[in-house]
Amino acid sequence: MVTACGHGAATSTDNETSTEAVATTTASECQAFDGNGALDLTRQQCNFGPRVPGTQAHAKCADWLISTLKQSCDTVILQTGTVQTATEGKIGIKNIIGVINPDASQRLLLLAHWDTRPWADNDPDPANHSKPVMGANDGASGVGVLLQLARQLKADSTTLGIDILLVDAEDMGEDDNEDSWGLGTQYWVQHPHVQGYRPLFGILLDMVGAQNATFTREYYSMQYAGGFVDLVWNNAAGNHFINAQGGAVTDDHVFVNRGGIPCVDIIDMRTDTGTGFCPEWHTLSDTMDGISATTLGEVGQTLLNVISSLEQ
Repeated sequence: MVTACGHGAATSTDNETSTEAVATTTASECQAFDGNGALDLTRQQCNFGPRVPGTQAHAKCADWLISTLKQSCDTVILQTGTVQTATEGKIGIKNIIGVINPDASQRLLLLAHWDTRPWADNDPDPANHSKPVMGANDGASGVGVLLQLARQLKADSTTLGIDILLVDAEDMGEDDNEDSWGLGTQYWVQHPHVQGYRPLFGILLDMVGAQNATFTREYYSMQYAGGFVDLVWNNAAGNHFINAQGGAVTDDHVFVNRGGIPCVDIIDMRTDTGTGFCPEWHTLSDTMDGISATTLGEVGQTLLNVISSLEQ
């Protein structure tokens, strides 16, 4: 395995792992996930514009996220703080936590970043490199799935404790500086919303909405949380989950794992692009035009299947 620096993905040379799509589940009796609902919630985030920390769109979206989670969660926590960025100095951040069944001792952490990258530095047109990214896939898609999941868990209650963590300032990093990524998550690891917080494990969603998404077993997830990767992929729904070793990605889950909580990254990784991600990654083309309700539905169904399996 050759690991790309920074936020990049590396391809695997593991030829022993099956590359078959995972199309069966072990919890088929659980409710069906509404991919169209997740699509609408993804679109509503994009309606605010790019959610770059410090902007009006960011502030308005934060208020909307809090209001939306309050409709489905028992408790909603706004965590504010200050972090040091690589290029913009110190900025204020807002992590938002929705808590379901706060008294349950057995807990599952689900997270996604809700901010968007301030610079479209991978756009094919250099004139766009200083413009902010809409982040329909890179940010909003994972949040959309988690918001819809919370809605459905309220309608069809779970006995499991669920903590939905929407982290800020994930996407302000530089490729040669690993610790410049996931700033909101790093802050949360140092300041958890519950003292001594220790869920069973965590699942991170990042770039989970593209029509041609491929979700392989991410390298750091396997290193830190291999048994939980098996659990997720054994409960995977649809054909976007591929039973193969994927690349290594510096993402929010790395910092959660380093903090002592096993965490799995469900992230779209590609072998046919120069970046290791979808072609729209960090470009102005990351808009709702590239988002699929089917893909969102398969990711959400996988989460419902995992939750159902943990309840058994």
